[in-house]
Amino acid sequence: MKKCVITVVGKDTVGIIAKVCTYLAETGINILDISQTIIDGYFNMVTIVDVSGASKKFQEYSDELEALGQEIGVIIHCQREEIFEKMHRL
Repeated sequence: MKKCVITVVGKDTVGIIAKVCTYLAETGINILDISQTIIDGYFNMVTIVDVSGASKKFQEYSDELEALGQEIGVIIHCQREEIFEKMHRL
C-alpha cells in the first residue's frame, strides 16, 4: 500500500469536502482516514489516502489537486507518506 497525506486549508465554504472526495474517488484514490475542523471560519482537513489504485501518477494528481484547490479557494497539498514522516522526525 502506498500512502499520501493530503492537507486542505482555507476559508470555509460549502462543498469543499465533496469536491475533494469526488476527485479522489474518480482518480481511484481510497480515503483511509480523514479529519476536518473549522476554526474561526477557516477550514482545515487532513486526509490519509491509499494511492496504490490511482489511475494517475503522483505528480499528475498532486498538480490536479493543487489546481482544484485554487478553483475552490483553498490550498491543497499532497505529500508522499515517507517524505511526510521524515520531515516530522527532524
